[in-house]
Amino acid sequence: MAISLRRINLQTNDATCEGRKLSLNEREYIGRGRRKLEHLRFFQEDSKGSNGLEDVHLVHQALPELNWSDIDLTCRWLGKTLAAPFIINALTGGPPETLAINAALTRVARRTGIALAVGSQRAGLENKEWRESFTIVRRENANGLILANIGAGNSPADAGEAVAMIAADGLQVHLNAAQELIMPEGDRAFRGWLENIRGMVNTLGVPVIAKEVGFGLSRETALQLYQAGVRIMDVGGRGGTNFAAIEERRRGRSVAALAGWGLSTAVSILEIRELGLPVEVVATGGIRSALDAARALALGAKIVGAAGYFLKILLEQGEDALTEEILQWQEDLKRICLLTGCTTPAELATKPVVITGQTRAWLEGRQRH
Repeated sequence: MAISLRRINLQTNDATCEGRKLSLNEREYIGRGRRKLEHLRFFQEDSKGSNGLEDVHLVHQALPELNWSDIDLTCRWLGKTLAAPFIINALTGGPPETLAINAALTRVARRTGIALAVGSQRAGLENKEWRESFTIVRRENANGLILANIGAGNSPADAGEAVAMIAADGLQVHLNAAQELIMPEGDRAFRGWLENIRGMVNTLGVPVIAKEVGFGLSRETALQLYQAGVRIMDVGGRGGTNFAAIEERRRGRSVAALAGWGLSTAVSILEIRELGLPVEVVATGGIRSALDAARALALGAKIVGAAGYFLKILLEQGEDALTEEILQWQEDLKRICLLTGCTTPAELATKPVVITGQTRAWLEGRQRH
């Protein structure tokens, strides 16, 4: 059964409630809740751009000398075994309406044997009544690989509380400066983010994953993160859900200067790879097929995630349809592995690829500067 948002009310009055004036904290709760739901609404209208992975071409091997039974998609990540190197990436949480979405996504992750990340838990830290929309994921998947999520502007103590809230196996720290700058109520102060991340790395008992939210990671940023102790980076490249466009719809006017801003998913993976650092890359940003996933793995990603693509299927077609889609991705990835001569997805990174188009032009331009 599909999950409908049509009956969600976004018209909550910010100033009064039951005849009394709201406190600043209450107004912030209502504003954050409205924003979460507006993101879900506008997401469904969002147009997607290029993730750059169409420029990455795998080389077909007509004599693979493998059997179907030779292909093993399972992988170990963060101490747990996944059925395939996939993650349902950070999406939502907070207002009561998001609980059903997170519960359904978690059940899908459990049935397909893949990882899952919750959306930003700031809402749950500020409003204990909203915590169930996050804690539901651990109740639905007691032994699964689940990631907590919080913004880089938060303290290590808040990050620790977010991890404890869902007994997380790791923490995504999202980097969303571009989104904040477009949000009417967004932050304008970004000093101290790197120090916060360093503190999280040094104090939390789980791995910290630095994650962009749709604008990609450059080699300069990756180096800063590495020097702060981060060893896993989620590129969150351009080409997936466009939060700049979503925030433009929310504010009712365009920010033309940031149209097309950021690094594509393919470019971001290559930017990090060029540094030659011992880090794991999570490829996200416009991943819409097993072929996209295989291309990202061939560039050197360890895990591949999708958020918007999976959410759209859940909202429009339902939980069973999303389960079937992910199982189909797994079957398709096995086909691709066999036809490139790989027994595991990790081996794709050792096989030849051809890079063309804008991605190649970016690489050549970067080498000249």
